[in-house]
Amino acid sequence: MPHFSSLREGLPVFKALNSEVRVAIMEMLYKEGSMHMTAIAERLNITGGALTPHIKALADCGLVMVEMAEGKHGVQKICSAVDETIVIEPTQQRRNLNIYETEIGVGQYTAYSVSPTCGICTPDHIIGQVDDPRYFASPERVNADILWFGHGFVEYMLPCFLRPDQEPVEIQISMEISSEAPGCSDDWPSDVYFQMNGKELGFWTSPGDFGRIQGIYNPSWWFRNWNQHGLYKLLSINNTGTFMDGGKISDTRLKDLDISGKDALSFRISVPETAKNVGGFTVFGRSFGNYPQDIKMRMHYRDREERT
Repeated sequence: MPHFSSLREGLPVFKALNSEVRVAIMEMLYKEGSMHMTAIAERLNITGGALTPHIKALADCGLVMVEMAEGKHGVQKICSAVDETIVIEPTQQRRNLNIYETEIGVGQYTAYSVSPTCGICTPDHIIGQVDDPRYFASPERVNADILWFGHGFVEYMLPCFLRPDQEPVEIQISMEISSEAPGCSDDWPSDVYFQMNGKELGFWTSPGDFGRIQGIYNPSWWFRNWNQHGLYKLLSINNTGTFMDGGKISDTRLKDLDISGKDALSFRISVPETAKNVGGFTVFGRSFGNYPQDIKMRMHYRDREERT
């Protein structure tokens, strides 16, 4: 997901979208999914040569990914939207003056209860065997960079470095996640729930378990018919509620989480058996998927004397 900390940083995207043709291309890819360039040109009633600079402009700013694929008529170019969300935080530069940031490996959970289909892998190999929850207890799990399960939960301990004279303003947690289908399926909805310090934060419905396009950072040994990448999601909790990519998912606020005096925060990700869409869960670390990061937490804070 393109994520900009200032309006100026987002200029390449603004320039790329300053075109009716390019906006139409993005709308098409969001609606239809991956498409051959020839099909896009036909839909827009323009030539392939006229389409090429538009696709290049969208790819250069990170909105579109272009891959080569064998077809009936030789090698063809397939275009895909990188993600459906663009986040611009023009106040981020100011906030960075008061911020704690940390990353937690996807295998560094402190509690779990998972059911097949499930598995856990380091960047080099599968830990134990797939579809056997016992291997989630392996000491080797701390080196894991991807895990998945059909339903259940994993829970992480996030450090809280606030001093007594500081108070939180917002907690942001970013990660690359998707559903978990047997094999993979781009159309496989799953309701993924989030919880912090025992308080429900709300849920987000993952649209699928993506496998049509190979993940950018996947190791060479990774199976092509397995999960390839997820979506970059930004969960935010502040004094007005809880948000996913800027959209409100619950009224749970920072003050409801009882953070004061805590050395650590518990953060649970789950797919309950009682959910409407029980489609599993996959979380990607820096060695898998499309984003070179693990589970990242930012805590924005202010000194108490700054309050007005």
